[in-house]
Amino acid sequence: MESFTKERIARGLLSIGAVFLRPQEPFIWASGIKSPIYCDNRLILTAPNVRDDVERTIAETVQREYPQAEALMGTATAGIAHAAIAAHMLGLPMGYVRSGSKDHGRKNQIEGKPVQGERVVVIEDLISTGGSVLDAVSALRDAGAEVLGIISIFTYGMQKGLDRLAAANVRNVSLTDLDTVVRVGAEEHYITEADVSRLLAFRDNPSDESWITKGGTN
Repeated sequence: MESFTKERIARGLLSIGAVFLRPQEPFIWASGIKSPIYCDNRLILTAPNVRDDVERTIAETVQREYPQAEALMGTATAGIAHAAIAAHMLGLPMGYVRSGSKDHGRKNQIEGKPVQGERVVVIEDLISTGGSVLDAVSALRDAGAEVLGIISIFTYGMQKGLDRLAAANVRNVSLTDLDTVVRVGAEEHYITEADVSRLLAFRDNPSDESWITKGGTN
């Protein structure tokens, strides 16, 4: 992904608060990890201009990076709407992958037409450690699909996530990432230049909380 595209998407996400930088008052993740950044890409759907840019960029990325794609598969639940809109733009089928199989009806985990033999791209809103998106990839492969790769809107770039993707032999193309958001955030005065190193230290080792007291604006 070209740097100017990553920067444009980063500016859009920051402008609507879909990515929120708060190193002075860390967020607490469900895992208990303290984080200087919070990402809620569901807000993209409420902002038509940013939404249009994101969905068009996803569609263009499919055409450029995965031209053989025969269907887009969203991750439940955050990836579903983005997969649907981009698939509509491309004239492609779409479906989605549940976090687990239903306990009633046909007990599907994958919703949509059968994917056996289909070349598919997984659409994910964000990737941190990569666990949830790789569960979706595994389910699709088990169902006989050829997973060409992933397109994510945002990735933290954490080493654990990169290692997991590599081990699963799956490629991810992200519209933007933490490094770009941090750089743009400093340029646009969402954070100070002194905060940049704190956010990058968090990315390098989320379990090490020493970034909280490392310089910055505390």
